[in-house]
Amino acid sequence: MLIVMTSEPEQQIGVGTPDAFQRLWTPHRMAYIQGENKPTGPEAGDGCPFCGIPSSTDEDGLVVARGKYVYAVLNLYPYNGGHLMVVPYRHVADYTELDGPETMELADFTKRAMVALRAASGAHGFNIGMNQGSVAGAGIAAHLHQHLVPRWGGDTNFMPVVGHTKVLPQLLADTRKMLADAWPAG
Repeated sequence: MLIVMTSEPEQQIGVGTPDAFQRLWTPHRMAYIQGENKPTGPEAGDGCPFCGIPSSTDEDGLVVARGKYVYAVLNLYPYNGGHLMVVPYRHVADYTELDGPETMELADFTKRAMVALRAASGAHGFNIGMNQGSVAGAGIAAHLHQHLVPRWGGDTNFMPVVGHTKVLPQLLADTRKMLADAWPAG
């Protein structure tokens, strides 16, 4: 793909108000924006993707590692390359609903994910967290999931700042294999 930067705004009839931004079209993101594959309700049987992923193969579900109570899976709409989530198998919405073994394995998988991401990609740091409830930004509020976003010095470059775009240099399937291969034994 060729991105041409110009200093003059370009008139683009039909695409909104002319401005100085060039457009990088990402039509695949429309599925996320329109809520494709989002649950229709709060119950496990309401189309929860986190309940369906464990029945897929690791490759098809983008599963990096499986435990007894939780699994690690790549985010389909990553903030950075290697962005993964640790998800309990049990369909619960709130962190306080996890039992002791689930909480312990979620914590252990978080640590192991950090080790794998450092080994596979040289991550310098991480953003780790959970959005509890839709008002807190949870895209799928009905099923708890913890995000691990690897960060590198200088990873906030001109693309997200000026272009409002993230560049992911690797296919999700390749990232999944790289992290699965680097996943430490438990």
